[in-house]
Amino acid sequence: MTTPALAPTTSGVQLVSDLVDRVPGFRSAYDAHVFSQGRVQPHVFFWDVVQGTVRAFLGEEGDEGRPVDWRRTLDFLEEQSRRGEAGVDDVIVTSFLGDLPHPYEPGYGIVGELGPVMAARFLRLRPGG
Repeated sequence: MTTPALAPTTSGVQLVSDLVDRVPGFRSAYDAHVFSQGRVQPHVFFWDVVQGTVRAFLGEEGDEGRPVDWRRTLDFLEEQSRRGEAGVDDVIVTSFLGDLPHPYEPGYGIVGELGPVMAARFLRLRPGG
């Protein structure tokens, strides 16, 4: 007996939707993602969130003239992390914090800008940075 592929959790899908509403700079990435994937896949989409957030932190231009507000992104994710909802935390920890730059990569300084909840989770996830 095979197990059917699991659909993304509702909480993860809602996280993506709320993020795009709060940070409109992710709208074009969201639209492209849904077009190519057929639905929201939070862990996959968050690769674009990490890349856009780090590029914005480094002062690089966003897509289509809609810059990503990296501070607003971190504030939003910190708010969501404080809620402690398992499906949301899974996406944030695994697919955002886990994909942030390493100490030897450009943009690592963004780790110092994490709020207290995300900073603690990042430290547990990657004790050496």
